[in-house]
Amino acid sequence: MMAKYLFYPGCSMERTARPYLDSVLAIREALGIELEDVHDWNCCGATEYPAISVMGAHALVGRNLALAAQQSNGSRTLVAGCSACYLNLAKTDHYMRQSPDLAAKVNNALGAGGLAYQAGSLTVRHFLDIFINEVGLEKIRSAVVKPLKGLRVACYYGCQVPRPDYDQRFKNHEYPTQLEAIMKACGATVIDFPMKSHCCGGHMTQISERTAYGMIRRLVAGAEQYEADIMVSLCPMCQLNLDAYQVEMNKFFKTHFHVPTVFFTQLMGIAFGKDPLALGFGREFVSAKDALGKIGLDVPESEGQVPAPKKAGRASKQEGLPMPIMPAPKTFEGEV
Repeated sequence: MMAKYLFYPGCSMERTARPYLDSVLAIREALGIELEDVHDWNCCGATEYPAISVMGAHALVGRNLALAAQQSNGSRTLVAGCSACYLNLAKTDHYMRQSPDLAAKVNNALGAGGLAYQAGSLTVRHFLDIFINEVGLEKIRSAVVKPLKGLRVACYYGCQVPRPDYDQRFKNHEYPTQLEAIMKACGATVIDFPMKSHCCGGHMTQISERTAYGMIRRLVAGAEQYEADIMVSLCPMCQLNLDAYQVEMNKFFKTHFHVPTVFFTQLMGIAFGKDPLALGFGREFVSAKDALGKIGLDVPESEGQVPAPKKAGRASKQEGLPMPIMPAPKTFEGEV
């Protein structure tokens, strides 16, 4: 029996993070889930709008919640893949539950469009939460037909999914392990990556190049230091920064890092035997061709991709910013 969820795609998954959406759609049947898009959804406001208008931001998100609740038809769970979308949806619902005054103001604004939202009538969840706590690791393991054996993966959460965690779905907000558990279930070798929940800089690339590229370099240097073949993300903004801006960061600091960064659902799709091109591989800026080659896949590089250096090997540790003292590389053995 398929579990049904309301799905809020958000702007990024429709455009720059299209491989995320394509890979989710490719693996949904194997996971036993059905996704129904929220009709007429609008932008969640990303991270900037609350700094301009708190009330306007909540009303903007409230419209999506109202539309989802109106469409629910028995399903009370609204799932999002983008970290900012997930956080904004969960935050507005939480604050409306906590503040009757805010709820009244939001509903007054929604009333202009003939809408209303009863706070708490929906449960907002991220795909990572659904995969771990609803689908379960056993079902994920049973869907694996091409294990990611020999692929060294660095799991990167970013800062918006594991915290503030309004409904307490993560056991450890600073050092979560759910993403590692999924990658291990898919057969990958998961490296210890202490910077997994550090910020990628968000939209800092539009404000201060040096600050933004410094934050990106710190993360990429950490993955290189721990000998990762590839990084996986669960956030469109994080993936964009670590992938598209890795090229610009190398130019800025005159470094030569090459750490392909893809969505965790893309690697799940590979493990489930799906076509790499249908999963969006080849659309990343930093080519994942060599990484996928380690597990026997030959994916052609697209025009504009940056291939791995042929002779340079891994970047020197001196290329990165000063790093926290870390133990020697090891395989992650933590529990969910």
